[in-house]
Amino acid sequence: MNYHRIGVIGLGQRIAHVLAAMKEVGWMLEVAGYSDPSPVGLPILADAGIEPGRSYRDEAELLADGPFDLVMIGSPNHLHFEHLKTAFAAGYPIFAEKPIVRTFAESYALGRILSGTAVPPLFIGLVMRSMPIVREVIARADSGELGDLISMDATEHLPPEHGAYLARNWRRRQAWGGSFMLDKVCHDFDIFGRIAGARPAQVASFAGRRVFRPDRADVPLTYEDGTAAYAGRDAGWMGANDAFQSDMDVDDHQVAIVHYANGLALSFHSNSHVSLQERRWYVAGTKGTMLADLVRNKLMIRPALDRRKPERIDYATRTADNHNGADQAMAIDLLAALEGERAFPVTPRDSLEAGLTVMAIDEAAATGQMVDCRPMWAAFDEAMAPAG
Repeated sequence: MNYHRIGVIGLGQRIAHVLAAMKEVGWMLEVAGYSDPSPVGLPILADAGIEPGRSYRDEAELLADGPFDLVMIGSPNHLHFEHLKTAFAAGYPIFAEKPIVRTFAESYALGRILSGTAVPPLFIGLVMRSMPIVREVIARADSGELGDLISMDATEHLPPEHGAYLARNWRRRQAWGGSFMLDKVCHDFDIFGRIAGARPAQVASFAGRRVFRPDRADVPLTYEDGTAAYAGRDAGWMGANDAFQSDMDVDDHQVAIVHYANGLALSFHSNSHVSLQERRWYVAGTKGTMLADLVRNKLMIRPALDRRKPERIDYATRTADNHNGADQAMAIDLLAALEGERAFPVTPRDSLEAGLTVMAIDEAAATGQMVDCRPMWAAFDEAMAPAG
């Protein structure tokens, strides 16, 4: 195993957790330094026993102090595109947190950059691709044992504390994070597109902000046992004190319907304030059905004409953040890719397609109209086409 010198652009909470997972699985690493005017991830690195290195004035000064074996981008979403461009110019391998970028325009512009020939390796933190249960979901769908996939039903329901964190964290503002769905659920739509084997042709969506809003003056601020509610997590960079009185402008619940180009139909339901947490994918095919419970880390599969008990797989690892060991698995995948042992499980193109899918869904919710995705994919394909 090689020693790796790392530079960090945007030392936020998430990238600090990724670095901690990298150390946990045995990376030989040195964080040479970081550029971030408000490095809220420092306490997380300290808890993991990782020295943060030197604080640089900006990303240009950091990158000038190379070489680096890996540049990690953990800045808020609205800064990803500019930070990626700067890191590309430096030429070192890059790990960037999801979503890869935040807007249609940034997606197409990044596609044009990636279509060039002198782009360094780019790895995107769609961490669910590394989860053992997700690998099995993809393998079972690919194997054909479910037959032709006909329909999928999926959910992402967050408990009040997690939803309140998003309502207080920088992700509460579209200008910084994009939408709730883009930041939180691009993982899922990456997987849906992968197992569908097709892109969305049409999408429709309805969304709103009916939970975390200032006119809800009667909201209890404690759980039934008297412990404080809604403010248990550090809100991080640009954090707000009150989930209900913040300047939040993103939706706190959303439903979507997606019709894929190959006929597969998907319904998706998300809510950021539930008492029964759930992240579930129900996949129905002509030959069988598969149910993945991503919170409890359990998979159930049964052929369509089988009356016996379904096959059940329990992936015993469970963690408080519901990543259920995915951070550590991604850290192993990242090291293997960086050292040329195997390909990283998700590509930049995959990441862009997942982001564009969610952006189309958000456009449908904002306009109240069904969105035809064909013009979007035509623009994306043109941007990704190699320069003649």
